[in-house]
Amino acid sequence: HVHLVESGRGFVQAGGSLRLSCAASGLTFNRYDIDWFRQAPGKEREFVAGISWSGGVTSYADSVKGRFTISRDNAKNMVYLQMNNLKPEGTAVYYCAARLRGKADSGYNYWGQGTQVTVSS
Repeated sequence: HVHLVESGRGFVQAGGSLRLSCAASGLTFNRYDIDWFRQAPGKEREFVAGISWSGGVTSYADSVKGRFTISRDNAKNMVYLQMNNLKPEGTAVYYCAARLRGKADSGYNYWGQGTQVTVSS
C-alpha cells in the first residue's frame, strides 16, 4: 500500500517558522512529482508548492514565494516544506500529494492525511 504521511504540525506566532515533512512509502518515489496543498477552514484546497521528481524544478504559489522552500531527499523518500515568516492566513491543514512524473495534466495519484498548522496573530 502507498502511504504519504505528513508531520510537523504546530502552533506558531506570526513571523515564526515551521518545517513540514512528507514521508512516502510503498511507491517508487523518484517516479513522482510532489506538491504541497493547504486548506483553510471554509476555503477550497489550494496549491502551495511543488517539486519535480528529481528536485530540479520547484514552483510556488505567489502567496508563499520568498518565504517557503520545498525540497526532497529521494534517498529517504522524503519531501520537506520549510515555512518562514508565517502569516495568520497560513493557518490550514497542509497536505502532500504525489503525481506520476510526466503527467502534469493528470490528477494526483496519492494524498496524505494532512497536518494542521496554526499561526496566531
